Amino acid sequence: MAEQHEDEIVGKVYDARLIRRLLTYLRPYRLQTSLALAAIVLKAGADVLGPYLTKVAIDKYLTQSADGHGWIESRLSAAPLVGIGQVAVLFIGSLLVSFVFEFIQMYLMQWVGQKVMFDLRRELFRLLQAMHIGFYDKNPVGRLVTRVTSDVDALNEMFTSGVVAIFEDVFVLAGIIAIMLKMNWWLALITFAVLPFIVYATKLFRDRVRDSYRRIRSAVAKINAYLSEHVSGMVVLQLFNREQRAYEKFEEINTLHMDAFKDAIMAHAVYYPVVEVLSAIAMASVIWFGGGAVMRGVTTLGVLVAFMQYAQRFFRPIMDLSEKYNILQSAMAASERVFKLADTPVEVVSPAQHIVPPGSGRIEFEHVWFTYASASAAAAAAAAVSAEPEWVLRDVSFTIEPGETVAIVGHTGAGKTTIISLLLRFYDVQRGGIKMDGVDLREMDLPTLRRRFGVVLQDPFLFSGTIEQNIRLGTDWITDEQVERAAEEVNVADFIRTLPQGFREPVNERGTTLSTGQKQLISFARALAHDPKILVLDEATSSVDTETELRVRAALTKLVSGRTSIIIAHRLSTIQRADKIIVMHHGQVREVGSHQSLLAQRGIYWKLYQLQYKDQEISTVA
Repeated sequence: MAEQHEDEIVGKVYDARLIRRLLTYLRPYRLQTSLALAAIVLKAGADVLGPYLTKVAIDKYLTQSADGHGWIESRLSAAPLVGIGQVAVLFIGSLLVSFVFEFIQMYLMQWVGQKVMFDLRRELFRLLQAMHIGFYDKNPVGRLVTRVTSDVDALNEMFTSGVVAIFEDVFVLAGIIAIMLKMNWWLALITFAVLPFIVYATKLFRDRVRDSYRRIRSAVAKINAYLSEHVSGMVVLQLFNREQRAYEKFEEINTLHMDAFKDAIMAHAVYYPVVEVLSAIAMASVIWFGGGAVMRGVTTLGVLVAFMQYAQRFFRPIMDLSEKYNILQSAMAASERVFKLADTPVEVVSPAQHIVPPGSGRIEFEHVWFTYASASAAAAAAAAVSAEPEWVLRDVSFTIEPGETVAIVGHTGAGKTTIISLLLRFYDVQRGGIKMDGVDLREMDLPTLRRRFGVVLQDPFLFSGTIEQNIRLGTDWITDEQVERAAEEVNVADFIRTLPQGFREPVNERGTTLSTGQKQLISFARALAHDPKILVLDEATSSVDTETELRVRAALTKLVSGRTSIIIAHRLSTIQRADKIIVMHHGQVREVGSHQSLLAQRGIYWKLYQLQYKDQEISTVA
């Protein structure tokens, strides 16, 4: 619902705070922006010159009724044919000048818009990379993708079309008004008489379109969310024969989008003819009153013809301004959402002055308390008399020596994976501390800390690219020989070489063309190729078949050799090899020891063994 609410934000047409912040992105491109603005002003001047030249040609040469005291008239030849030729040259010159300056401003503003989009997207992506994992627990991926794509596109449209067009329209209107008032003020007032009606029609149009566009954005967000969810869950949809039900629901959402668009179309279909009718009334009034004035000799024919042309040009920018209003409004709403994301604080950061642990990786958990609630919420709950945060870990303390293989076991929800997340500093603890060689993890540089670890997760993730790229994962110092050696050591090289392109075989999104076991083995090769000091296996063998597990088990023997290893597993064969087993229960460390010593205690581990592991041992013996 939060995402839907955000997508329904309408936004002000002009928000000084947001505009000032947006302008900061133009600072690196001040020169290009200044040149574009200058080109807009010069183009506006060239655009309003044409009707005036028509007036000069008619009054000075055709009817010979002008007084000739104007700046342009005084510099033209007195000979009619020569003078008309000069006017024609000036007219063509103004068109060429308008073309040149329009090209300059359009090219420069499009260039600046693309640069601003590039900078914004780069900034947002860097921010998303710096966010701790808890941020993604609360923010749907679809919303974040929309911020970096659609919302930034809306800002680009404002820079390249909205603001530029508004500036141009304002300058053109100002020029037309100034010339019309100077030529004949009472004819100008007759032309402007319909403006109140146009302003009122524009307000009605704006309100109607504003509501329609809000509904369109909301409907688009619903369509995207529904499509994403149901395409991802297509297997379940077809398995339970829910295609017709899903189709009907999608049709409802799609109808909302169509109805909103139809309302917007209706508003446009009514507004533009209304403005055309009002402008035609203004034109008819100019012809009626201006024509009478010409016949009475109060004004000249050239002034009347120029007024008719200016009247046609006067109402066109007004219609454009109403359209650009929607662009600005959409951009303000988009910028509000983008800056809300950009202002999200990064909770897990590297310290300004970090410490490099001197030893080989001794890990200590010292009275660690942790909850997935935010730090402020946890502090508020802890401070309350009757409230206490829902602690996932409670006073957890243990030590892992360098080179030791440690298994962490316990029921679902006991806090096993949370320990790994804290060790990699995806989250920060609320109480206590985690140390590596006596240095608190919060005092270490994040990239340096995570470079020490090689992690294989239960659900292996492969990126689009090739198998070789997924093993190397962009690490420059890993050679092709090391990639192949890592694949050999985890027993997946033979399979890779059977593929048409071997290690250069393309991998689809999330590795959909590979089996779970094959993806898992590639994940093992990735971890081995990076030569980590500490290996973390989080249920890494739970989703593979027996044959693959035997290959993984052989790979594990090579992986853990000479490394500190932390293993979360449900397979007895993996746990039995551990030097030490840590038993978690309801977020607490309840037992620590070897497999045999823990069985001898007949405690929680013994019960786990009876429930989960004994059958594995029997089947292994059989």
